[in-house]
Amino acid sequence: MPESIRIGDYVRSPAASGLDATGYAKMCEFELSDFLTRWDALHDDALQVLPERIHPTAQIHPTAIIGEDVIIGPGVRVQEFSTVRKRSVLAAGVSVGFGCEVTHSFVGEDTVLGHQVGIGHSIIGADAHLSANLVIAAISLWNYDMRVPVKEIVLHGPGDEPPYHCTTPQFGGLIGDRVQTGSMITLGPGVAVGRYSAIAASVCMGSTMVPAASVVRSSSPEVTIEPRLT
Repeated sequence: MPESIRIGDYVRSPAASGLDATGYAKMCEFELSDFLTRWDALHDDALQVLPERIHPTAQIHPTAIIGEDVIIGPGVRVQEFSTVRKRSVLAAGVSVGFGCEVTHSFVGEDTVLGHQVGIGHSIIGADAHLSANLVIAAISLWNYDMRVPVKEIVLHGPGDEPPYHCTTPQFGGLIGDRVQTGSMITLGPGVAVGRYSAIAASVCMGSTMVPAASVVRSSSPEVTIEPRLT
């Protein structure tokens, strides 16, 4: 497990989204935990310098709900009954399908979110395609009060390497450029998926790093139920 995770090893910075004067233009220079720590302040600064929060070429369905602190780039499409909120960014050309929820997430240029996709506290790369009924969870189930999470999100790699600490109790995933997924998938909290990877339908995976150009499949058809330890 590397001691640091550089965002630029997974996703590219937005180039055509009107974010040149904001910290998002250099997001790929950040180490992941550092970015997660500074994210709120970086987004608030971006809102101060952008001439328009929602680009006039964006197409937003009247039934969609867009938060007052959301940034939406040129050519974005948000379909019926979707919600985009809490300091999210939809970069240029993003397509958000029917009934999605995007919370405190950055979605890279020309990425497609299929119907009923839910992502929270996540960074999604460019040209990715996340199919229908996918969820990226951001809070560990092992918090006894999930309304006030305290358990830090960590990432685990193969072998006996020490875990990577994200320095936050809320982090869904870092999904690389051109990642493709099937449907009915649950990811996170805490995943990092390398560029050009594919995740097959019905995968449930969290606290994991996936190398670039990988294929992830569901290999266990069984569910194991064990006592919860204190």
